[in-house]
Amino acid sequence: MTTPTRISVTSPLGPAIEWTRRMLFRPFDLGKWFVLGFSAWLAGLGERGGFYRGNYQFHTARGNGIHFRHEFERIRDYVMANLSWILPLAIGLMIVLMALGVLFLWFNSRGKFLFLHCVALDKADVAEPWHKFARQADSLFWFRLWLGLAGMALTLPLFVIAGVLIFRMFLHNEWGAGGIARAAGMVVVMFSIGLVLAIIKKFTMDFVVPIMFLRGKRCWDAWREFSDILRGHAGKFLLYLLFQVVIAIAVGAIVVATVLITCCMAGCVLALPYLGTVLLLPVLIFKRSYSLLYLAQYGREYDVFPLSYFLPSTGAPSPRS
Repeated sequence: MTTPTRISVTSPLGPAIEWTRRMLFRPFDLGKWFVLGFSAWLAGLGERGGFYRGNYQFHTARGNGIHFRHEFERIRDYVMANLSWILPLAIGLMIVLMALGVLFLWFNSRGKFLFLHCVALDKADVAEPWHKFARQADSLFWFRLWLGLAGMALTLPLFVIAGVLIFRMFLHNEWGAGGIARAAGMVVVMFSIGLVLAIIKKFTMDFVVPIMFLRGKRCWDAWREFSDILRGHAGKFLLYLLFQVVIAIAVGAIVVATVLITCCMAGCVLALPYLGTVLLLPVLIFKRSYSLLYLAQYGREYDVFPLSYFLPSTGAPSPRS
């Protein structure tokens, strides 16, 4: 394994921007955009860009004088009186939603390798990576599924207990210090578990998937290889995570500015499935390129690009044949 000499979170920024320009604008090819957009949309299916999430506002009925407790009792009586059809319907909907979630996760895992293949090789291709990385994508799917189930098993009981505590205090207007402390403690534990799972997911997508891409390994095996790097450079990867927050803020500001400059027309397109992802391609390719170029700093064996992307002296993109 090559020993990295200097790891920087800022060095990949310029090359990632340049690589994004070369992929999308040199030359500009609308057909290529739509193929890349499909792979990016599939890679984000169920996460972002695939579905529009509306902002629903729930408000109390204080304006018409209906008391919350009375309204709750009325709803409860209605549910109990119609439990014979409400319960099967709720169970059926839950099963359908869970099945859709699993299906989206499977497609999403395939999409991760499709999009990585397109970005690393500067290709607008779907059929080849769909078949070539089927084994790795299935391994990623099972890893993410078990990780999600473990997260649910850890957080769902805490969520239910905390929700019951808070609801009872709200319903009876009894806000005891002990009840608030218990509920707050459960919320902190759930947040901590969610944070750990989010970091695992981030490292999996940014670094483990490229190792699977390079080695043809299954997810657990690639994680074992990555964990060796992580243990030796924990501080650098913590800095990477913090810098990702900076990048997210900068990207968010650019997107918001674009929406405002176009009088919200860009926002309307962004809300559309698939087309919104096509419009966001510069952002998505930049973010994927950035993580790949950061990983490449840990050794040539972690460089997914077919030709070395850095010139030794300047760090600029090297010419491609």
